[in-house]
Amino acid sequence: MQHPGGDAAIFRQPMTYTIEYSKEADRSLRKWKKSNPQLFKKATKILMDIMAHPRTGLGHPEALIGGNDVTYSRHITAHDRIIYDIYDDRVTVLVVQAEEHYNDK
Repeated sequence: MQHPGGDAAIFRQPMTYTIEYSKEADRSLRKWKKSNPQLFKKATKILMDIMAHPRTGLGHPEALIGGNDVTYSRHITAHDRIIYDIYDDRVTVLVVQAEEHYNDK
């Protein structure tokens, strides 16, 4: 396809990351789906945002110290966080943990 200016147009589709879950994260999300639908809805919204752009967006994403720019955290609530690893080479995000980031039960 030719661009009106004569150069070939370059069209890029946005990259969507695949999300995988650790057993612990999956357990937390399933628990919230049953016991706290509001929290589950909020977590789902953040996960959808992570699929589109894992380093920016909702929940105040931040790289975790010692995570080698791979491990990130996003706020779900003041108490709970989604902790995840980004694998750009596989276009995959692994959700490692989804609650009690600070272990202050």
